[in-house]
Amino acid sequence: MKLILLGPPGAGKGTQAKMLVERFGVPQISTGDILRVAVKEGTPMGLKAKSCMDSGALVPDDVVVGIVEERLQKDDCASGFILDGFPRTVPQADALTKTLAVMSKDLDAVISLEVDIEALVARLAGRRTCKACGAGYHLEYEPPAKPGVCDTCGGKLIQRDDDQEETIRNRMAVYLDQTLPLVEYYGKSGLLSKVDGMLPIEDVRRAILDALQVAE
Repeated sequence: MKLILLGPPGAGKGTQAKMLVERFGVPQISTGDILRVAVKEGTPMGLKAKSCMDSGALVPDDVVVGIVEERLQKDDCASGFILDGFPRTVPQADALTKTLAVMSKDLDAVISLEVDIEALVARLAGRRTCKACGAGYHLEYEPPAKPGVCDTCGGKLIQRDDDQEETIRNRMAVYLDQTLPLVEYYGKSGLLSKVDGMLPIEDVRRAILDALQVAE
């Protein structure tokens, strides 16, 4: 199974990817994770990425695509892969298409997790994390027994910087501008299936498997 998961930050791509890894026995490939590994291992593309990161510059598309290509050539990708968070832009998607063609690999499907942006902002902004032990809570869906206090260790609950509403809205704006066009891009290829990402986690999983036309 060679699959791409699309969706805005917080839509549940990572959660669904982990479930699909168990179902299909193929690796989840997250751009952030493989970038860190490539830098640590000192691969050719990893060294280029490190140079950019050390200078405070954004890692350019050709380096990101190169790192993805290095990862896809590893033995555990022989039976497939699940791309989570890549491609992020149409130029990256074009580059990925060319890379896969050279490797004689074809995508099986692209799943777009469709969500209500305002509801997603509210969901993410409601998250709280224990400063002491890292336990996670949500003001609406999973509140602590005592407001602001961790049930597990009694530590103080905080809102992480990336869960601030302004930060979330900025991330959503970037997604809508740069990544949402991929829905149309892959729609034209006939590979795209849309799944309601606002459903409960297990229902989303079933909907994805239905879209892929595979049994549970």
